[in-house]
Amino acid sequence: MVFEAPRRIAVALEEAPRPAAGEVLVEVALSAISAGTELLIYRGQAPEELAADAILPSLAGALRFPLRYGYAVVGKVVETGRNVEPSWLGRRVFAFQPHHSLFACKPSELLPIPDGIADEDAALLPNVETAVNLLLDGAPLIGEKVAVFGQGIVGLLTTALLAGLPLSRLVAADPLARRRELSLELGAGESRDPAAADFAASLADCDLTYELSGSPAALGQALAATGFGGRVVIGSWYGKKPVALDLGGTYHRSRIRILASQVSSLAPELSARWSKARRIEVAWERLRRLRPSRLVSHRLPLAEAARAYQLLDEKPEEALQILLEHP
Repeated sequence: MVFEAPRRIAVALEEAPRPAAGEVLVEVALSAISAGTELLIYRGQAPEELAADAILPSLAGALRFPLRYGYAVVGKVVETGRNVEPSWLGRRVFAFQPHHSLFACKPSELLPIPDGIADEDAALLPNVETAVNLLLDGAPLIGEKVAVFGQGIVGLLTTALLAGLPLSRLVAADPLARRRELSLELGAGESRDPAAADFAASLADCDLTYELSGSPAALGQALAATGFGGRVVIGSWYGKKPVALDLGGTYHRSRIRILASQVSSLAPELSARWSKARRIEVAWERLRRLRPSRLVSHRLPLAEAARAYQLLDEKPEEALQILLEHP
């Protein structure tokens, strides 16, 4: 599958790859669409000069059309090249790979799926890992007041993880009614519409706020909801969308800390004890408990990928998380 131009997706047949020495061939069953990053690319809102990913070999190159992208596929190893441990054959695996139905890679680029985890849940591992990373970066404390702006898939999973902590208040915010309902089902104490007239008055003096909506306007609301000395964690990527903030009022004296959180790395202060492998281990364990596949709104064949992105782009009230089924 290729992003050819803004709002133009192509699915084409290509010659099947063969695994080289030290590689395996993976047949993909499902891939998950990121409604955050991939929609920015789909809409032409990603900065073209930026590297697609700083660390993943499967995403080498810049975010420039035409572009192959995606980072959540689940499949099975169907062939092994020379010098590969035979036990890899037949394994169910997760990979940070674009949306394609067959690919060859080194076994070190694969994560075996633990027993008892369904493919549909495993495809959402990156979302759960991102939510785990958001908690590591925000470091919520017992008794704190926390708000999560944006209840897309990552926002909902972050809310679900926070709901397991002894907070004094957990508020979710999203303009879409169905997403507010889901946030309550996942453990939020309150879920509010940020467009409501009384929203600002109802949400103030938070210790910690997360901005996960992808909307620059929500960052201003998150800052306004954060009390003196509080933290704002930005998990959204805005791409080329401009961000205008009012920093001339109370913010100047507030000592509020604004933190960037991105899952491709770990916070330097955590590096003595944490590694990406440890974070993945925690994400698998949380995924097993959360069963994120219950948040999947659509399953579509890869051939209908263009329709999938159109749904996410134009009907977010209906489309929360889409899985692509591969032939």
